[in-house]
Amino acid sequence: MELIINGEKIRIPEDESTVAELLQHFNLHHKVVIVELNDEILAKENQSETRLSNGDKVEIVHFVGGG
Repeated sequence: MELIINGEKIRIPEDESTVAELLQHFNLHHKVVIVELNDEILAKENQSETRLSNGDKVEIVHFVGGG
């Protein structure tokens, strides 16, 4: 499946069909992230049930500590 993730076309395996599986694919499932799917912010509790489709636009923002 091909997605647009943070402005870049990226191919992911077809079996990673939910937002939660996508986050796990990029090893972000343990981090605090904000996910926007097709220009709408997705609630964390909906990530495991929200399915991805070919061509979806996904924005992933995660927080990085610093000082």
